[in-house]
Parts: sequence; structure tokens; C-alpha cells
Amino acid sequence: MFGLGITEILIVGAIVMFFFGAKRLPMMGQSVGKALKNFKDEVTKKDDDKIE
Repeated sequence: MFGLGITEILIVGAIVMFFFGAKRLPMMGQSVGKALKNFKDEVTKKDDDKIE
């Protein structure tokens, strides 16, 4: 749909680095990872509740 190439991905990465800085990126990645894990756990928990 979007067809992002390597050049576009590098440009977006450079813009993100510019706005947030290199020190904040690991913290942001960790926060996103925790949020995705919590979402996944909630979705699977609801699926497990339906089976019982």
C-alpha cells in the first residue's frame, strides 16, 4: 500500500532521531514493546475466557 523503500525508511529514521534524540529512542522502544505485550496478553486472555 505504502511501498516504502530503504531510502524512505532512512529519512524517517533520521527525522525521528532529530526530534527525539538518541537517548530517548531506547526508552520509547521499550514502552512500545511493553504496550504491545500487554495488548497481546489481554487479547489472549479474553480468548481463553471464551473457551471456559
